[in-house]
Amino acid sequence: MSAEVLAFCNQKGGVGKTTSVFHLAYAAAKADMRVLVVDIDPQGNLSTVLSRQALARDEVGVADVLSEASTATIADAIVPTIWPGVELVPTVPENESLAYVRDQLVIAGAGRERRLRDAVDFVDKVYDVVLIDCPPSLDLLTINALVAARKVVVVSQSALFSANGLARLRRTIEAVKRSYNPQLELLGAMINLHENNTIAGREQLVEIAANINILGDAIPKRVVIKDSMESQTSLPDWGTTQSRNLSTIYRDTIAILTDGVH
Repeated sequence: MSAEVLAFCNQKGGVGKTTSVFHLAYAAAKADMRVLVVDIDPQGNLSTVLSRQALARDEVGVADVLSEASTATIADAIVPTIWPGVELVPTVPENESLAYVRDQLVIAGAGRERRLRDAVDFVDKVYDVVLIDCPPSLDLLTINALVAARKVVVVSQSALFSANGLARLRRTIEAVKRSYNPQLELLGAMINLHENNTIAGREQLVEIAANINILGDAIPKRVVIKDSMESQTSLPDWGTTQSRNLSTIYRDTIAILTDGVH
């Protein structure tokens, strides 16, 4: 059975894509899924916190898998993570090769949009779920992620929501579906940094829900979500009542996203 491949995207930065993928990967592994995380963001923040050991500057990673100049396969790039059951295809933050490959893809020939799809297809029967952390842009790295994915999750703040931004993202998804990946499905949005105790927060959540399906409970604005990630710690292991309660949101959300995997 092939893996469920999920791309997490938004062209806006600072909406919590990386923290979402970090905590969802843990939740998936705790649900006895075999998880592969692909960090296709040139910033490489997810790779920094998720990899078990510090990544060498010349570490084989996503850039090598996508580059015409490399013979590396995705299997060559996989590294262990801080959690059993989760493996990672990293991007090294100090190494600018992924940004270079992104620019290289602009002038590349036929098949440039499918490079990640071809790589993931090589290993997708090894895993139950593949989580792709996309860059905050709609460039060819994100296009590669959308072509590789079966499902798309928009990650958004519960703040001033840009209808134009969602419309542009939807147009990109539809174009990818029409031209490269007819099976691609937009599942909906994960909402981060939600402030339910404010009128603005509640009103903005209603506005978002009018534009896109909301997946699971909105994730409240809590410092521990980012702090635990930066400390390379799961929310249950953080050890507070608040962190354990927050972990159930990610547990329930990954169950929605991977319905039918188990």
